[in-house]
Amino acid sequence: MSGKHIELFLVDGTPGGLTTAEILNWTGQVLSAPRSEMRALVRRPEVAGTCIYLLLGPDEQGGTRCYIGETDDFRARLRNHDANKEFWRKVVVVTSKDANLTKAHGRYLESRLIALALQAGRVVLDNGTTPPPQALPEAHASDMDYFIDQLQIVLPVLGVDAIRGRETVAVPAARQDELVSPIFHLVNKKLGIDARAQQIDGEFTMLAGSTVVADWHGVGKADSTIKAYESYRAQHLKLVADGSIVIEDGIGRVAKDIVFGSPSTAGAIAQGRSCNGRISWIAEAGTTFGSWESRGVESSEAS
Repeated sequence: MSGKHIELFLVDGTPGGLTTAEILNWTGQVLSAPRSEMRALVRRPEVAGTCIYLLLGPDEQGGTRCYIGETDDFRARLRNHDANKEFWRKVVVVTSKDANLTKAHGRYLESRLIALALQAGRVVLDNGTTPPPQALPEAHASDMDYFIDQLQIVLPVLGVDAIRGRETVAVPAARQDELVSPIFHLVNKKLGIDARAQQIDGEFTMLAGSTVVADWHGVGKADSTIKAYESYRAQHLKLVADGSIVIEDGIGRVAKDIVFGSPSTAGAIAQGRSCNGRISWIAEAGTTFGSWESRGVESSEAS
Protein backbone atom coordinates (compact mmCIF):
# COMPACT_ATOMS: atom_id res chain seq x y z
CA MET A 1 0.00 0.00 0.00
CA SER A 2 1.45 3.35 -1.02
CA GLY A 3 0.60 6.77 0.35
CA LYS A 4 -1.57 9.30 -1.45
CA HIS A 5 -0.61 12.91 -2.00
CA ILE A 6 -3.83 14.91 -1.76
CA GLU A 7 -3.75 18.67 -2.12
CA LEU A 8 -6.50 20.73 -0.51
CA PHE A 9 -6.80 24.43 -1.21
CA LEU A 10 -9.08 26.65 0.87
CA VAL A 11 -10.00 29.23 -1.75
CA ASP A 12 -11.14 31.90 0.70
CA GLY A 13 -8.84 30.76 3.51
CA THR A 14 -11.61 29.47 5.78
CA PRO A 15 -12.41 25.89 6.81
CA GLY A 16 -15.77 24.80 5.44
CA GLY A 17 -15.67 27.33 2.63
CA LEU A 18 -14.99 26.79 -1.07
CA THR A 19 -12.34 24.07 -1.29
CA THR A 20 -10.55 22.31 -4.14
CA ALA A 21 -9.05 18.83 -3.83
CA GLU A 22 -6.68 16.98 -6.14
CA ILE A 23 -4.62 13.78 -6.04
CA LEU A 24 -1.15 14.07 -7.53
CA ASN A 25 -1.00 12.57 -11.06
CA TRP A 26 -4.79 12.15 -11.26
CA THR A 27 -6.74 14.08 -13.89
CA GLY A 28 -9.77 14.53 -11.66
CA GLN A 29 -10.56 17.59 -9.61
CA VAL A 30 -13.09 17.99 -6.83
CA LEU A 31 -14.64 21.23 -5.59
CA SER A 32 -16.66 21.51 -2.40
CA ALA A 33 -18.71 24.50 -1.26
CA PRO A 34 -21.51 25.35 1.17
CA ARG A 35 -24.80 26.44 -0.35
CA SER A 36 -24.05 30.01 0.70
CA GLU A 37 -21.10 30.10 -1.72
CA MET A 38 -22.92 28.97 -4.87
CA ARG A 39 -22.17 32.26 -6.59
CA ALA A 40 -18.41 31.84 -6.22
CA LEU A 41 -18.59 28.16 -7.18
CA VAL A 42 -20.43 28.61 -10.49
CA ARG A 43 -17.86 31.21 -11.57
CA ARG A 44 -15.03 28.70 -11.33
CA PRO A 45 -13.65 27.68 -14.75
CA GLU A 46 -13.47 24.03 -13.64
CA VAL A 47 -17.27 23.65 -13.73
CA ALA A 48 -17.67 24.87 -17.31
CA GLY A 49 -17.70 21.37 -18.86
CA THR A 50 -19.17 17.99 -18.00
CA CYS A 51 -19.54 17.60 -14.23
CA ILE A 52 -20.77 15.04 -11.76
CA TYR A 53 -22.08 16.55 -8.55
CA LEU A 54 -23.45 15.60 -5.14
CA LEU A 55 -25.89 17.68 -3.11
CA LEU A 56 -25.65 16.89 0.61
CA GLY A 57 -27.71 17.88 3.63
CA PRO A 58 -29.42 16.54 6.74
CA ASP A 59 -32.15 13.96 6.38
CA GLU A 60 -35.39 14.40 8.36
CA GLN A 61 -34.94 10.99 9.97
CA GLY A 62 -31.29 11.63 10.86
CA GLY A 63 -28.15 10.99 8.88
CA THR A 64 -27.36 12.54 5.49
CA ARG A 65 -29.50 12.98 2.39
CA CYS A 66 -27.72 13.04 -0.95
CA TYR A 67 -28.60 13.72 -4.58
CA ILE A 68 -26.18 12.60 -7.33
CA GLY A 69 -26.37 14.06 -10.82
CA GLU A 70 -24.42 14.93 -13.96
CA THR A 71 -24.64 17.91 -16.28
CA ASP A 72 -22.98 19.86 -19.06
CA ASP A 73 -24.43 23.13 -17.70
CA PHE A 74 -23.68 23.15 -13.99
CA ARG A 75 -24.72 26.77 -13.44
CA ALA A 76 -28.23 26.18 -14.81
CA ARG A 77 -28.59 22.86 -12.99
CA LEU A 78 -27.54 24.32 -9.66
CA ARG A 79 -29.93 27.23 -10.12
CA ASN A 80 -32.73 24.70 -10.67
CA HIS A 81 -31.78 22.72 -7.56
CA ASP A 82 -31.60 25.91 -5.51
CA ALA A 83 -35.21 26.66 -6.45
CA ASN A 84 -36.58 23.11 -6.10
CA LYS A 85 -34.57 21.23 -3.47
CA GLU A 86 -34.60 22.44 0.12
CA PHE A 87 -32.56 19.80 1.94
CA TRP A 88 -29.03 20.41 0.70
CA ARG A 89 -26.46 22.52 2.51
CA LYS A 90 -23.33 21.51 0.61
CA VAL A 91 -22.42 20.73 -2.99
CA VAL A 92 -19.47 18.70 -4.25
CA VAL A 93 -18.53 18.92 -7.93
CA VAL A 94 -16.32 16.40 -9.72
CA THR A 95 -14.70 17.27 -13.02
CA SER A 96 -11.50 16.68 -14.98
CA LYS A 97 -8.48 18.93 -15.28
CA ASP A 98 -7.78 17.77 -18.85
CA ALA A 99 -11.36 18.52 -20.04
CA ASN A 100 -11.66 15.01 -21.49
CA LEU A 101 -14.85 14.03 -19.66
CA THR A 102 -17.62 13.56 -22.22
CA LYS A 103 -21.38 13.35 -21.72
CA ALA A 104 -21.12 9.56 -21.95
CA HIS A 105 -18.40 9.55 -19.27
CA GLY A 106 -20.58 11.73 -17.06
CA ARG A 107 -23.55 9.40 -17.38
CA TYR A 108 -21.37 6.37 -16.67
CA LEU A 109 -19.97 8.01 -13.54
CA GLU A 110 -23.42 9.13 -12.38
CA SER A 111 -24.84 5.61 -12.70
CA ARG A 112 -21.86 4.03 -10.94
CA LEU A 113 -21.86 6.57 -8.09
CA ILE A 114 -25.57 6.04 -7.46
CA ALA A 115 -25.04 2.26 -7.41
CA LEU A 116 -22.10 2.63 -5.01
CA ALA A 117 -24.11 4.94 -2.74
CA LEU A 118 -26.92 2.40 -2.60
CA GLN A 119 -24.44 -0.37 -1.86
CA ALA A 120 -22.65 1.62 0.86
CA GLY A 121 -25.92 2.59 2.56
CA ARG A 122 -24.39 5.60 4.30
CA VAL A 123 -26.76 8.23 2.90
CA VAL A 124 -30.43 8.52 2.00
CA LEU A 125 -30.53 9.00 -1.76
CA ASP A 126 -32.82 11.75 -3.01
CA ASN A 127 -32.65 10.49 -6.61
CA GLY A 128 -36.06 9.41 -7.88
CA THR A 129 -34.59 6.97 -10.42
CA THR A 130 -31.41 4.97 -10.91
CA PRO A 131 -30.14 5.45 -14.47
CA PRO A 132 -28.91 2.30 -16.23
CA PRO A 133 -25.17 2.00 -16.79
CA GLN A 134 -23.93 3.98 -19.78
CA ALA A 135 -22.25 1.76 -22.37
CA LEU A 136 -18.62 2.76 -22.94
CA PRO A 137 -15.75 1.24 -24.91
CA GLU A 138 -13.76 -1.14 -22.70
CA ALA A 139 -10.77 1.19 -22.38
CA HIS A 140 -12.95 4.18 -21.45
CA ALA A 141 -14.87 2.13 -18.87
CA SER A 142 -11.54 1.10 -17.32
CA ASP A 143 -10.46 4.74 -17.16
CA MET A 144 -13.71 5.74 -15.46
CA ASP A 145 -13.45 2.89 -12.95
CA TYR A 146 -9.97 4.15 -12.03
CA PHE A 147 -11.48 7.65 -11.76
CA ILE A 148 -14.02 6.29 -9.26
CA ASP A 149 -11.28 4.53 -7.27
CA GLN A 150 -9.64 7.91 -6.72
CA LEU A 151 -12.97 9.49 -5.76
CA GLN A 152 -13.44 6.85 -3.08
CA ILE A 153 -10.23 8.15 -1.53
CA VAL A 154 -10.59 11.91 -1.94
CA LEU A 155 -14.29 12.32 -1.09
CA PRO A 156 -13.95 11.03 2.52
CA VAL A 157 -11.08 13.50 3.01
CA LEU A 158 -13.68 16.21 2.28
CA GLY A 159 -16.08 14.62 4.78
CA VAL A 160 -18.23 12.97 2.11
CA ASP A 161 -18.82 9.26 2.77
CA ALA A 162 -21.64 8.68 0.27
CA ILE A 163 -19.75 6.10 -1.83
CA ARG A 164 -17.30 4.94 0.83
CA GLY A 165 -17.20 1.16 0.96
CA ARG A 166 -15.50 -1.08 3.47
CA GLU A 167 -11.81 -0.87 2.58
CA THR A 168 -10.60 1.59 -0.03
CA VAL A 169 -7.14 0.09 -0.44
CA ALA A 170 -5.57 -3.34 -0.37
CA VAL A 171 -3.28 -4.08 2.57
CA PRO A 172 -0.12 -6.15 1.88
CA ALA A 173 0.10 -9.45 3.76
CA ALA A 174 3.28 -8.29 5.51
CA ARG A 175 1.36 -5.46 7.20
CA GLN A 176 -1.94 -7.23 7.93
CA ASP A 177 -1.26 -7.56 11.67
CA GLU A 178 -0.25 -3.92 11.87
CA LEU A 179 -3.04 -2.28 9.85
CA VAL A 180 -6.06 -4.61 9.90
CA SER A 181 -7.96 -5.06 13.12
CA PRO A 182 -9.07 -8.48 14.35
CA ILE A 183 -12.77 -9.21 14.60
CA PHE A 184 -14.09 -8.25 18.03
CA HIS A 185 -17.04 -9.96 19.72
CA LEU A 186 -19.69 -8.82 22.18
CA VAL A 187 -21.76 -11.75 23.48
CA ASN A 188 -24.66 -12.05 25.90
CA LYS A 189 -26.27 -15.48 25.49
CA LYS A 190 -29.13 -14.64 27.86
CA LEU A 191 -30.24 -11.76 25.63
CA GLY A 192 -29.39 -13.53 22.37
CA ILE A 193 -26.59 -11.08 21.58
CA ASP A 194 -23.73 -12.27 19.40
CA ALA A 195 -22.28 -9.18 17.74
CA ARG A 196 -19.09 -8.97 15.69
CA ALA A 197 -17.24 -5.82 14.75
CA GLN A 198 -14.04 -4.68 13.10
CA GLN A 199 -12.13 -1.43 12.67
CA ILE A 200 -12.22 -0.81 8.91
CA ASP A 201 -10.55 2.22 7.34
CA GLY A 202 -10.53 3.86 10.76
CA GLU A 203 -14.25 3.26 11.35
CA PHE A 204 -15.76 0.91 13.93
CA THR A 205 -18.04 -1.34 11.88
CA MET A 206 -20.56 -3.87 13.19
CA LEU A 207 -20.61 -6.74 10.73
CA ALA A 208 -23.61 -8.19 8.92
CA GLY A 209 -24.94 -11.35 10.55
CA SER A 210 -24.49 -10.06 14.10
CA THR A 211 -27.41 -10.48 16.49
CA VAL A 212 -28.46 -7.62 18.78
CA VAL A 213 -31.39 -6.68 21.02
CA ALA A 214 -34.73 -6.21 19.27
CA ASP A 215 -35.47 -2.99 21.14
CA TRP A 216 -33.47 -0.54 23.21
CA HIS A 217 -34.47 -0.83 26.86
CA GLY A 218 -31.93 1.23 28.82
CA VAL A 219 -33.30 3.63 31.45
CA GLY A 220 -31.36 6.57 32.84
CA LYS A 221 -31.78 8.69 35.96
CA ALA A 222 -29.59 11.76 35.50
CA ASP A 223 -30.66 14.28 32.87
CA SER A 224 -27.49 13.74 30.84
CA THR A 225 -27.96 9.96 30.94
CA ILE A 226 -31.61 10.20 29.94
CA LYS A 227 -30.64 12.36 26.96
CA ALA A 228 -27.91 9.92 25.89
CA TYR A 229 -30.27 6.95 26.20
CA GLU A 230 -32.91 8.70 24.11
CA SER A 231 -30.28 9.21 21.41
CA TYR A 232 -29.34 5.51 21.48
CA ARG A 233 -33.00 4.49 21.33
CA ALA A 234 -33.63 6.79 18.36
CA GLN A 235 -30.59 5.39 16.57
CA HIS A 236 -31.73 1.81 17.19
CA LEU A 237 -35.21 2.63 15.88
CA LYS A 238 -33.75 4.24 12.77
CA LEU A 239 -31.57 1.20 12.03
CA VAL A 240 -34.64 -1.00 12.31
CA ALA A 241 -36.70 1.35 10.16
CA ASP A 242 -34.15 1.48 7.33
CA GLY A 243 -33.63 -2.29 7.32
CA SER A 244 -30.10 -2.31 8.73
CA ILE A 245 -31.43 -4.34 11.67
CA VAL A 246 -34.16 -6.90 10.96
CA ILE A 247 -36.26 -8.19 13.87
CA GLU A 248 -36.76 -11.97 13.77
CA ASP A 249 -38.27 -14.00 16.62
CA GLY A 250 -37.56 -11.30 19.17
CA ILE A 251 -33.91 -10.84 18.13
CA GLY A 252 -32.37 -8.13 15.98
CA ARG A 253 -30.24 -9.41 13.11
CA VAL A 254 -27.80 -7.03 11.42
CA ALA A 255 -28.60 -7.18 7.71
CA LYS A 256 -25.60 -5.16 6.49
CA ASP A 257 -22.40 -3.69 7.89
CA ILE A 258 -23.14 -0.68 10.09
CA VAL A 259 -20.58 2.05 10.80
CA PHE A 260 -20.64 3.61 14.28
CA GLY A 261 -18.92 6.66 15.66
CA SER A 262 -17.37 4.67 18.50
CA PRO A 263 -17.21 1.11 19.89
CA SER A 264 -19.26 2.28 22.88
CA THR A 265 -22.14 3.40 20.64
CA ALA A 266 -21.97 0.10 18.75
CA GLY A 267 -22.03 -1.81 22.04
CA ALA A 268 -24.96 0.22 23.36
CA ILE A 269 -27.00 -0.47 20.21
CA ALA A 270 -26.10 -4.16 20.41
CA GLN A 271 -27.08 -4.76 24.03
CA GLY A 272 -29.74 -2.13 24.67
CA ARG A 273 -27.94 -0.33 27.48
CA SER A 274 -24.84 1.78 27.99
CA CYS A 275 -21.52 0.20 27.19
CA ASN A 276 -17.80 0.85 27.57
CA GLY A 277 -16.82 -0.34 24.12
CA ARG A 278 -13.08 -0.26 24.75
CA ILE A 279 -13.36 -3.16 27.23
CA SER A 280 -16.61 -4.85 26.11
CA TRP A 281 -15.51 -5.73 22.56
CA ILE A 282 -13.04 -8.64 22.80
CA ALA A 283 -11.09 -10.46 20.08
CA GLU A 284 -10.71 -14.27 20.06
CA ALA A 285 -7.21 -13.93 21.51
CA GLY A 286 -8.73 -12.17 24.54
CA THR A 287 -7.54 -8.72 23.50
CA THR A 288 -9.96 -5.90 24.21
CA PHE A 289 -10.56 -3.25 21.57
CA GLY A 290 -8.95 -0.65 23.82
CA SER A 291 -5.78 -2.74 24.18
CA TRP A 292 -5.59 -3.35 20.43
CA GLU A 293 -6.16 0.34 19.68
CA SER A 294 -3.34 1.33 22.06
CA ARG A 295 -0.92 -1.36 20.82
CA GLY A 296 2.69 -0.24 20.62
CA VAL A 297 2.17 3.02 22.52
CA GLU A 298 3.94 1.84 25.67
CA SER A 299 6.91 0.39 23.79
CA SER A 300 7.32 3.53 21.65
CA GLU A 301 7.25 5.71 24.77
CA ALA A 302 9.84 3.49 26.44
CA SER A 303 12.15 3.79 23.48
